[in-house]
Amino acid sequence: MAWDRNQMAARAAKELKDGMYVNLGIGIPTLVSNYIPEGMTVTLQSENGMLGMGPFPYEGEEDADLINAGKQTITELPHSAYFDSATSFAMIRGGKIAMAILGAMEVSETGDLANWMIPGKLVKGMGGAMDLVAGVGRVIVVMDHANKHGESKVLPECTLPLTGKGVVDLIISNLGVLEVVEGGLKIVELADGVSEEELRAATLAKIVN
Repeated sequence: MAWDRNQMAARAAKELKDGMYVNLGIGIPTLVSNYIPEGMTVTLQSENGMLGMGPFPYEGEEDADLINAGKQTITELPHSAYFDSATSFAMIRGGKIAMAILGAMEVSETGDLANWMIPGKLVKGMGGAMDLVAGVGRVIVVMDHANKHGESKVLPECTLPLTGKGVVDLIISNLGVLEVVEGGLKIVELADGVSEEELRAATLAKIVN
């Protein structure tokens, strides 16, 4: 047993607070928009120039002109605002975004993040990840605990090119929730049906009590 993609996104949504401006990364983080608690006002920002994103559209109601940074169709809200990329990154670099929820290829026990490229594989560019981890107040990573080869993605040190050093505050994986603290990672919560021994065995990074 472990959390699926939607359960990870729902758990990440519990970290949101009323009035926050939040950026959601590509992949599982985009699902967080579907789990914002009712009555809570959270304004979602997209690097491609949108503030106030709504949830994903229902099938048949997509608008090809409304997309997020991952080129997925989204919906707008009555208060949605549109602007150019320069304004968007001024918000990020200026510390106006409270939280970023991102995917990752690797995270280290000191909060280093690698989420933009695998050497030898063609990538279109880093996108906004480097700016986000440097400019937002809090960074949460949502990802599978292991890669497709079954190897841990929670490591003593990242082996892939870094997006940022010491930038991750919280890791939410399919096995549980780990907080980056002094000296390593602290177990905050276990996923449904996952034991502490299973989480520890799947984690190469140092876990502190």
